[in-house]
Amino acid sequence: MKEIFEKSETAIAVETALTRRRCFKEKLFHRFTKAISDFEMVEPNDKIAVCISGGKDSMLMAKLFQELKRHNKFPFELEFMAMDPGYNHENRRRIEDNAELLGVPIKIFESDIFNSVVNVEKSPCYLCARMRRGHLYKKAQELGCNKIALGHHFDDVIETNLMSMLWGGQIQTMMPKLHSTNFNGMELIRPMYYIREEDIIAWRDAFNLKFLRCACRFTELLETESGDRESASKRKETKRLIQELKKNNPSVEANIFNSMHNVALDAVIAFKTKGEKHHFLDNYKGE
Repeated sequence: MKEIFEKSETAIAVETALTRRRCFKEKLFHRFTKAISDFEMVEPNDKIAVCISGGKDSMLMAKLFQELKRHNKFPFELEFMAMDPGYNHENRRRIEDNAELLGVPIKIFESDIFNSVVNVEKSPCYLCARMRRGHLYKKAQELGCNKIALGHHFDDVIETNLMSMLWGGQIQTMMPKLHSTNFNGMELIRPMYYIREEDIIAWRDAFNLKFLRCACRFTELLETESGDRESASKRKETKRLIQELKKNNPSVEANIFNSMHNVALDAVIAFKTKGEKHHFLDNYKGE
């Protein structure tokens, strides 16, 4: 493992911006703390593994957690954790350099996930994500953590909402927090839940930061080809659809997000809870 503790002028500038510059304070730090408060994500004496992939979202999340710890009213601990699933040297170096630049004391551990999924033809990204999650939970437990934090943001949430309907044939959202089913006592939290991707991009560009996009071998292969396979990904299609809808309805993103907070079960044909399916006809005659 490698730990980085140095702080640069960039790190200080970023920290100052998150609580003093109005645009970043309101759109990033306030929305971060609101999600944590609304969904009770951080509790006294928690030890949270902040999972850093090397992208803009998780690196911003790390800075927001550092700022939260400076201002919070009760004790909790943080571990800044990054997994190297088989990055090439350049990508591994970029993660380390960005962590050093931003003053994030990351602990890096290795896995062989890329070797395991590189030849998988069907849903390699889904398999990779599941394997990554398992490795993160395991390492977090070893570090004495009871929660892992992932950098999924508002746009990830609404895209997942639509993808579940258009491609999965079900209504399902990305939850702000959930209990692990395989690691007892562990929880997953998503404190970037209210933060818009466009505001993360604005933060990145304001400080001229360069982060990883996706460093897996599958993506590296696509970048050497025409790009058609990448543009055909379901998430990219869904993202484009939302942008098209937004042209005629500026509120469409908020409406998609809010729809998962306003489910009218009396107007739903069937739903599942705890693995059990319920149908509106079950009690229809008795009403």
